[in-house]
Amino acid sequence: MTTTTSRPEAPPEPEQPREPRPGWWRRLLHRRHYGFVGLLGAVTCFCLSLTPSLLPRGPGLQGVVGGISAAIGYGLGVLAVWLTGKLLNRPMPRPGRMAWRILAAVSAVAVLIFLYLGAAWQRDIHEMMGVDAPARPGYLLVIPVALLLGAGLVGLMRLLRHLARGAGRLLGRVIPASTARVIAGLAVILLAFGVLNGVVLDGFFAVTDNSFKAINAETEPDVTQPDDPLRSGGPGSLVSWASLGKQGRNFVAGGPSAEQLRGFGGLGVDQPIRVYAGLDSAPTSRERAALAVAELQRTGAFDREVLLVITTTGTGWVDSGGVDPVEYMYNGDSAMVALQYSYLPSWLSFLVDKERAREAGRDLFNAVYGAWSKLPLGQRPKLLLFGESLGSFGAESAFSGADDIRNRVDGMLLVGPPNRNELWREFVADRDPGSPEILPTYENGATIRFARDPATDLDRPATTWSPPRVVYLQHPSDPIVWWGPGLMASRPDWLEEPRGADVSPDIRWYPLVTFWQVTADMAFSTGVPAGHGHSYGAEPVAAWADIAPPDGWTPQRTADLTALIAEG
Repeated sequence: MTTTTSRPEAPPEPEQPREPRPGWWRRLLHRRHYGFVGLLGAVTCFCLSLTPSLLPRGPGLQGVVGGISAAIGYGLGVLAVWLTGKLLNRPMPRPGRMAWRILAAVSAVAVLIFLYLGAAWQRDIHEMMGVDAPARPGYLLVIPVALLLGAGLVGLMRLLRHLARGAGRLLGRVIPASTARVIAGLAVILLAFGVLNGVVLDGFFAVTDNSFKAINAETEPDVTQPDDPLRSGGPGSLVSWASLGKQGRNFVAGGPSAEQLRGFGGLGVDQPIRVYAGLDSAPTSRERAALAVAELQRTGAFDREVLLVITTTGTGWVDSGGVDPVEYMYNGDSAMVALQYSYLPSWLSFLVDKERAREAGRDLFNAVYGAWSKLPLGQRPKLLLFGESLGSFGAESAFSGADDIRNRVDGMLLVGPPNRNELWREFVADRDPGSPEILPTYENGATIRFARDPATDLDRPATTWSPPRVVYLQHPSDPIVWWGPGLMASRPDWLEEPRGADVSPDIRWYPLVTFWQVTADMAFSTGVPAGHGHSYGAEPVAAWADIAPPDGWTPQRTADLTALIAEG
């Protein structure tokens, strides 16, 4: 009989102590969460974003710029690792624990140093422009804002990557895996852009358009319908008061009164003519332009000494500091005409209504010029043209080049031209050798001149400046003038040259980073004192005094009118 003996059970192995769970900051920096080179790129771009740009920035705005820059830097680092692995046909070695510790220490020191320097740079820029600088401790707000935004953007990109991988695995069941990954990646990218462009952006523009359309129907509390037949919306007007829109009503009800003109110019003043056609005044741009010309003829505008054609900004706004000087200079013996083409503010209109600005500027000037050119030579008023910001873009659109300007206008003032202005870009690119981009000379100043300060710059070059005279006003610190997609990849001439008078000497160009810095500057380009950024104040007075001075006009009159406009 066989007996079986049971084998004694092995004693249980002693339980190994668990390693303590790493802290949140270690988990955040762990290679499973973020790549080493990616974090290095993020820290580098974040630090560079703290360097100065054109305008002063508060901690919140700086945090946004820093977060976007950090996310871009992280993406570039991850892309570099991926491309290197593909080129070497093997995965890149993972950094050890010591490398991570060195990165953490160096990053902490670099961020603190650049935060300190960034606060100092911002204080200098604030003082340069005459505004109070934020307290230095408040600059620490930059870190949480940048961290949250940067991590959020990286997370969004990872989500899209996971979607692409999941779609690739599904497609890989029916087609080759490599082909499936390519198709899935392209599909996710196209879907993301389609949703962003077709749903998010369309919805955003629909909401904003309706919102600004409602604002356009409002009337300022101190604005009343004129009882003057020389104003659109007044007695006998071919344009109804209701159709002018908010900015149109402001324009026709504004400007200096006869008493104010008499106080500046003495006796013998006329009531200025102001004509305007709003978006609701006629269905199309050409019909609005034709209606505006009919209004000019009704009011006797072609019998005045000067006729000013204005291309408005997006909402139909006209800068009083740019047009009121003409009425003062000519004692009211003037007429002005403007056209609305959008409900949206200028920066948004530039994105979606740029073609409308071009169309409005071309249609209005051509319609006015068509009626004006039919008059006998000795009976024509001086024909002037004005445009500010996006309005300058529209005003340029009526002309094919410098010769066309010389043949069809008596003077032109364009203030704060956007970098995408076609003629402006042509004139600046073809500037005379040796002249800087921030203050170029074109054709030795024969017709077209540029000015930072028109009171001093328009005398250069000291050559004959025959009419017609064209002036571009552009501040070295105006981001509207200098922003462009090219900033992402190439250093512009204005950052190769000596900096402008109101630009920090410490500003430098960095790929991608400078682009986002100047983009952020654009959002607050008018939030600085006159003479800086996109705020031109009373500077158009000196420009008009050079472009189209009336008989007997003197430098003292320019100084007096500049002070008067600045007070208003």
